[in-house]
Amino acid sequence: MNIDIAKKEIATYLNKKVIVTVYGARNRNNSYEGILYKMYPNIFSIITDGVEKSFSYNEYISKDIKIRRVF
Repeated sequence: MNIDIAKKEIATYLNKKVIVTVYGARNRNNSYEGILYKMYPNIFSIITDGVEKSFSYNEYISKDIKIRRVF
């Protein structure tokens, strides 16, 4: 997977409610539920509880984060 493919996949979630799971060190996982509302050349942002969280496309490619849509 390259960055262009990752951007296209993430663009399908734009302006939709998503859950982003971040896989951290020592089995520490954090989940954020919010709306994916902006995409930039190197990062994308979700807004959750009035706070903006940003993630890079490289994190998505390397599977450090996982995105799924909330229905």
